[in-house]
Parts: sequence; structure tokens; C-alpha cells
Amino acid sequence: MLDSVYLSLALYFIVLLGIGAYGYFSTKNDVSGFMLGGRQLGPAVTALSAGASDMSGWILMGLPGLIFLVGINGIWMAIGLTIGAYLNYRLLAPRLRVYTEQLDDAVTIPEYLERRFNDNSRIIRVLCAAVIIVFFAIYTTSGLVAGGKLFESSFGLSYETGIYLTALVVVSYSTFGGFTAVSVTDFVQGCIMLVALVLVPVVAVLEIGGVNTTITQLQNLQPSLLSFQDTALITVVSAMAWGLGYFGQPHIIVRFMAIRGLKDLVAARRIGMSWMLTVTLGTIGVGLTGAAFAAANGLTIEDSETIFIVMSTTLFHPWVTGFLLAAILSAIMSTISSQLLVSSSSITEDVYYAFIRKKASQKERVIVARLSVVGVAFVALFLAQDRSNSVLSLVGNAWAGFGAAFGPLILISLYWDKMTKNGAIAGIVCGGLTTILWSNMNVSLGFGLNTSDVYELIPGFLASTLAILLVSMTEKHSERFEQCHHNVLKKLQN
Repeated sequence: MLDSVYLSLALYFIVLLGIGAYGYFSTKNDVSGFMLGGRQLGPAVTALSAGASDMSGWILMGLPGLIFLVGINGIWMAIGLTIGAYLNYRLLAPRLRVYTEQLDDAVTIPEYLERRFNDNSRIIRVLCAAVIIVFFAIYTTSGLVAGGKLFESSFGLSYETGIYLTALVVVSYSTFGGFTAVSVTDFVQGCIMLVALVLVPVVAVLEIGGVNTTITQLQNLQPSLLSFQDTALITVVSAMAWGLGYFGQPHIIVRFMAIRGLKDLVAARRIGMSWMLTVTLGTIGVGLTGAAFAAANGLTIEDSETIFIVMSTTLFHPWVTGFLLAAILSAIMSTISSQLLVSSSSITEDVYYAFIRKKASQKERVIVARLSVVGVAFVALFLAQDRSNSVLSLVGNAWAGFGAAFGPLILISLYWDKMTKNGAIAGIVCGGLTTILWSNMNVSLGFGLNTSDVYELIPGFLASTLAILLVSMTEKHSERFEQCHHNVLKKLQN
């Protein structure tokens, strides 16, 4: 069996490396080409690459594991994320695409913000780069942890071998192919994830004996798996608050900067939301049918985050199993590659080029970007040595950090022309620090609530928003931006 699985995975890796080579030879060897693909992404690639880079290993491991344990009480996070993704397409995507092009073709989020606020001090750029590098190190670590668990539970390899193998493949195609390779591989990986998350729960239900038998099995196992009755309001609010994080995720919103034009965003939104709804329902199905399947077959699941792996290896022919395990790798690798690329872009443009080598050529900056991909991967490998880390917990921390530090900042900057530089700085600092402090506090809030009951993104997002508004209203805004704002609104209307 393992020989067939290994062979199918080897073929998958060859395809990824081939796409990396395609990206290397098809894209101009300059900064815009390496970091944004020359702003030539089509709607389908934009949609699925945004979705695949968003979902990561938690969509096939973390969230199914949560549903496996708590049942439909765990769907609130999925609902919040779906709403957040839709609002991201509606509110942020069109304006960010136009603004970044208007502001001298800004290729990174820190570069956009620096030009947006005419920040000659470069403080905003430094703060943004620091947030990106720190939180992406954590985020990338979550992907490697998921990869390590996959290879350990499925192939009998050591956890350490798993994280190194995952990193090796991702770094290879990301380093050489740049943004084009990352986006195209994300598209392929998104397609694989879609098929896998439809196939596994459907086959599981058929194996158990049909829908009615599956429901009966779940009710006999634990009635609360199909009930909302014990769900506290604060639990629902905290879970749905994950949707707020979308506005501040650099590896997702960079896709909106790279799409060909505004008209393509409409098609991208429709494709992206259709894909996300299908994938999310499939994930919920995996968790629920996994609980029923394990009970029906007397299986002991020691780590709930491996339920998709257990079902894939138990229900299917080895060749199909290899395809399904490739779906997990797809989710993991698509996110890691996007994060590595955004991190390297920030290191190159916002640190090296902005402060160390202001006269660096395009070719030199691309070389630095490639080396930075490798450097960030090494940091993530070091952090991933602790296999006790929960995939969902690591993702939650990084998601909250980006959502609070960047979400209100980017959204308000696109709509309010009176926002000031100091307001932006206050938003970054207050949002980022609040999430870090909140996640490490254990303080009673009264009414039987503790800080650990409230997802840190909520206080972080509120603190950042208030800081931006209060500081900006006490200062005079820069008039330089008003003309750019007028041009953007005019282009959006056309």
C-alpha cells in the first residue's frame, strides 16, 4: 500500500516543482515579477490561490478535528470566516487593487502604507515589516507542524523528517518560481482540496450505511454533536470573530493587488466564494462523519486533528489515498509558500532595499528575496521542533495578530482620507500588542467570563480601530492624499 501512496505523492511533488520551473522561466526577473507576477493574475487563479493560501492545514486537520470533538458547535468559526471572506472581496479588494497601483505601483503592504501616509520617517514601514516577519514565522510554523504530523501518522516517518520534507518542497518551488509559481500551485492545490473534501465525507456516509444511519450513530455516540443547546454566546461571538481577520492577512490580500484589473475581481469573487462554501461544508462533513465512522468501526483517535488522515487511509485504495494525502499537503504548502513569499518581500523591500542597500538593482533585490525565503523557512523549522503545538492554536494566534494590527488600518486607510500617519502607527501598535497581551493573560472579566473565553482578535481589532480614530481626529491630515483618493474613486466608478 505504502509504495502506491509514495509514488502518487512523488508525482505530486514533481508537478509542483515543474510549476516552479514554469514560474521561473515565464516571469520577468524583476521585483514586480517575483513578488506580484507583474499584476497579471486571472480571476480563477486569484480566487483559488487566495482561498488555498487562506485555508492552510487547519481546513483539513484543525477544523475537522474541532468538529470531531464538539460537533456542529464548531461551525461558527466556519460561518464567520465565510462572511469575512465575502466582505473582503466586497470592501477591500477593489480599492486596494487601485490604490496600490496609483501609489507608484506599491508591491508590498508596508510600501503601500508608507506612500499612503507620506511617511518620510519610515516608522510605518518598519512596524509593518516587524509584524509580518514575527507573525508569519508563527504562521509558517503551523504549516510545518501539520506537515510533520501528516508524515508521522501516515507514513511512519519521524515528525522531524516530515517537517523537513515539507519545507524542502515548498522552498524549492517558491524560491525559483516566485509569485507566479506560488499562485499557480495554489490554484492546482485548491482544486485538489475541493475534490478531497467532497469525496471523503460522501464515501464515509456510504460506508456507514447512509445519512440516517450516520445521524443515528452520532446521536448514540454523543447527542451534543448535533446540538447547539450548550453553546454560550461568547463562544459563538469569539468563533465568528475569525472573520474580522481577513482584512489584515497580507498573504491573502496580496492576491487582490496582483489581479489583472477590477473587472476580473467580480468573477474572482464568485469563483472564490463558491469554492469556499463547498470546502467549508466538506470540512464540517469530514468532522461529523469521522466521529460516526470511528465509533462504528471501534477506532481510537488519539489526535482528533488526524481524523481526515485516518479516513483517507482506511476507506480508499492506496492510489486514491495518495491523492487525498496530497490534498492535506496542498492545504499546508499553499499557505506556507504564500507566507514565505510575503515575508521575503517584506524583508527585501521594507528592510534591505529601504534601509540597507538603497541603490540595489532589481536583480540584486530578487536574489535577496530568494535568500529570504530560505531564511524564514529555517526560522519556522526551528520553531516547529516542538511537535506538541496545536495547528489550530498556532493559526489562531497568527491570524489574530495580523487581523488586529493590519485589518482596521488597511480598511480605514482605503475609505477615510483624513486618517493620519500617527493614527496608523497607533493602530498597528495597539492592535498587535493587545492580541499578544490578551492571549497570555488569565484574568477574570466578571459574569463568569475569563480573558481566555474571548478570542484575542476581538479586543485587538477594537483597540486598533479606536486608536486610529482617536489619534487621527486630533491631528491635521495630509492633503497630498486627497487627489489620489479622488482618482481612485473616479476609477472605481468607471
